[in-house]
This record gives sequence, structure tokens and C-alpha cells, in this order.
Amino acid sequence: MQPVEQELRQFVIDNFLFGQTDVAFTNEDSFMERGIIDSTGVLELVAFLEKTYQIKVEGEDLIPANLDSIANLRRFLEAKRQVA
Repeated sequence: MQPVEQELRQFVIDNFLFGQTDVAFTNEDSFMERGIIDSTGVLELVAFLEKTYQIKVEGEDLIPANLDSIANLRRFLEAKRQVA
């Protein structure tokens, strides 16, 4: 697992699963479908991404293809970094 994926996974575990490491989810699992993150949690996730990775998440970026799994988040961050 890449370091970015590890950071993202740890953030999700700490903030949405309240530290429960026994909840298994893959990098491709949908946060919404698995009930891990709700719409309010997306705002917390966005704040984390902007602060941690020094990116700006625009309104048009707020789609599941960017934010609904560890794998999607990694691809989104890579794309944002290439643009910057």
C-alpha cells in the first residue's frame, strides 16, 4: 500500500470508524455504500484533503468518482498534484 493510501485509510478509521480497526474495507469499497462516510462526513474529508495535501477541492470535484473510496481519493490527489 502506498503511503498516501495509508494516510487516507488511517484518517477514515480515526474519524469515521472511531478507531475501530476491525472494520474491514478495501481500497475500492465505496464509503457511501458501506455506510462509512455520509454527506456531512464528506465535508470533513474535504477539509482534511485541503489541509494535508495543500490542494483546493472545487465544487465540481465533489463527486463520488473523486471522493468515495481510498482508490478514488488517491487518483484524485494525483490528478490535483499534476495540475498544480
